[in-house]
This record gives sequence, structure tokens and C-alpha cells, in this order.
Amino acid sequence: MVNPSTCELCEASEFTEWFYSDDECWIAECESCVTPMVVWRVHSPHPSAEIKASLHKKLADVIEMQFDFVHRVDDNMRSIPDHYHAHARPKNGFYGHNLKRKS
Repeated sequence: MVNPSTCELCEASEFTEWFYSDDECWIAECESCVTPMVVWRVHSPHPSAEIKASLHKKLADVIEMQFDFVHRVDDNMRSIPDHYHAHARPKNGFYGHNLKRKS
């Protein structure tokens, strides 16, 4: 398990585009797959069902307001399994290169 002091999601460096931030989470472009992802501000892989629903709603709101693609939520935490985060992946895809933006 990664120590929160060395967790890159806890660090929350703004080196990709950020779309949203509050006390519960932040939403930014994932550096690996170039899709919007929501990151819970608590260093834990297990948010309650209520928190998870709130995080997914905020992610969906960002997609609705800023993008023009149908998404699915992917919360399989492949690279960082001990800090909850979820990606908004294109419905029939994995990577987010050239995702259509709203003007």
C-alpha cells in the first residue's frame, strides 16, 4: 500500500487540464489515458456507495458541460489501486485522444 505522502493522486499536481475541484474531489485529464477522471480527496480505495455516487455524478456533470461524447464510468484502479478514482471513458473505447469538446 502506498503511503499518502507519496501518492501522486494525494499530491494532486495540476500538470494536466483540470475541469473541477471541491473539498470532496478533483476532476482532471488523466495523464495516461487522456480521459477525464474523478479523484476522491481521501486516500482510500473504498468510498461509501453514497460518496461513490456523488463522485460519479460530478464526473458526469463535467462530461455533460464540457464534452460531446457518451461515456461510461471505469473505476478499475489499475495503476493506483489504493486511492479511489474513476475515468469517464468513451462508451466504446478506452483512451480519450481527440474527445469532442463542446464549443
